[in-house]
Amino acid sequence: MTDLLPVEPLTRLRERRSAKWRTYGPEVLPLTIAEMDFALPDAVKTVLAEAVERSDTGYAMPTDGLGEALSAFAERRWGLRIDPAAVTAATDVSTGVVEMLRLFTTPGDRVVINTPVYPPFFDWLNEARAELHEVPLKDGWQLDLAALDRAFATGPAAFVLCNPQNPVGRVHTPEELAAVVELATRHGVPVISDEIHAPLVLPGATFTPFLSVPGAAEIGVSVMSGSKAFNLAALKCAMIVTASRRMADVVAKLPPDTRWRTGHFGVLASTAAYTHGDAWLDRLLLTLDDRRSLLTKLIHDRLPSVSWRPPQATYLAWLDCRSSGSGTAPRDLFLGAGVALEPGTRFGEHSGYVRLNFGTSAEVLELAVDRMASAL
Repeated sequence: MTDLLPVEPLTRLRERRSAKWRTYGPEVLPLTIAEMDFALPDAVKTVLAEAVERSDTGYAMPTDGLGEALSAFAERRWGLRIDPAAVTAATDVSTGVVEMLRLFTTPGDRVVINTPVYPPFFDWLNEARAELHEVPLKDGWQLDLAALDRAFATGPAAFVLCNPQNPVGRVHTPEELAAVVELATRHGVPVISDEIHAPLVLPGATFTPFLSVPGAAEIGVSVMSGSKAFNLAALKCAMIVTASRRMADVVAKLPPDTRWRTGHFGVLASTAAYTHGDAWLDRLLLTLDDRRSLLTKLIHDRLPSVSWRPPQATYLAWLDCRSSGSGTAPRDLFLGAGVALEPGTRFGEHSGYVRLNFGTSAEVLELAVDRMASAL
């Protein structure tokens, strides 16, 4: 299909120097770190090349158009109106969440998270010196609202929501999020919504921004970034978003140097992507939908012992490989066949699962599944 994004040949991809491509040797296909193999949007390449040409490599000026760009993007894509003045730049989503946890908690406080979840969630709690209160997702990877009610009733200092949920790729519904707002309001629990994968909701599903839910503005903040959707992780730029005076007053207490730790290239690239990247993003979503369909067929045909629920968002597949062993055994088995995947144990107590990144070419995906099948 001509409207799909092309991917460079594997030999060219191996010239990249990011962690994804440098952690393993050339005999291994790395489908681990959430980083895509597609070329950058032209608008991003242009703004970065122009900055280098004029030796524009100084400190970031996040107030120069970033909030306006995110605001316009959010209204176009999700119907969410954001006050540009309510957008505060941060180094990345990890830093944004940790800094917000430091404002909401004191050392030893408990923080609620839903598992399986992006592994750094556990590290963020440790960095903020908070204690984990784990509430697993229930069947179908839905939010367990009854369990959240019980957890919130114990008086945790905060709840960190993953919206959409990494690694399972579920898009939480408006009804679920409304229930979260009601519970958080009733129990007085601040909510930090990690929405880094928000632009990557695939055809067939609709993203609901947390701050669009009635009442959410008074008890929560969102942390967003273009790093996953536009492949900008190296450039370091995220945004903490508020929608009420109450939460804005909390964010105002961030360390003054927070803005100086944001990457100048990250601000330039994010602003360009949010402003001029819609057509590229639409092609990306069609491409990921194509890869999701391909992976569904490949698993059905070549990996019948593996089960999964195709994600509604992200380019990540959460595969149930418990028939091949517990703990990290499936990951180890596939690595021995030359395919690197993330073990489920990194995402919580999920023995026998693996996470696979399908944000790549059809050729790489087919080669990876062939190798996995040979291992089984």
